[in-house]
Amino acid sequence: MNFAQHIALIDELCFRPFPAEHGPSDVGFAGPGHHVAVLESGPGPRAGDPAEWAVAVDQLEKDRDAAYEVLASRWGDVPPWNLQTVLLRTEREEIPEPWAWLAAQASVAWLWEVHGTGRWVALAVADRDPGDDPRLVAVVTQTAPP
Repeated sequence: MNFAQHIALIDELCFRPFPAEHGPSDVGFAGPGHHVAVLESGPGPRAGDPAEWAVAVDQLEKDRDAAYEVLASRWGDVPPWNLQTVLLRTEREEIPEPWAWLAAQASVAWLWEVHGTGRWVALAVADRDPGDDPRLVAVVTQTAPP
């Protein structure tokens, strides 16, 4: 993991304009009011080895937690945000993007409100879908978490 590049990208996304339409971006995808950057990805099911997938998820979680230390030194310590409750709420109510997407992809995230920018940053390991490559993602949005 290249912490310096990941942190620099998160910093940039805190000020990058949001696109008017949903679509791919140079770092992942974006839409009105949000950017999602794929910081790292591990070998997925295409690798054919569930043990390799589990090792990749474990490494991405370690990288997420290491990035947390850098960001927490800036924006403060925060408790982990349980996305399972957000996922359950999507069955009963409309959860705004990118939060509904993040809850469908990850079970826990680190979440900060970045003062002075009007934006929120979430850092998570997207590993809910065993049919997809696990990914370390950063979400930057102007939409407050539900």
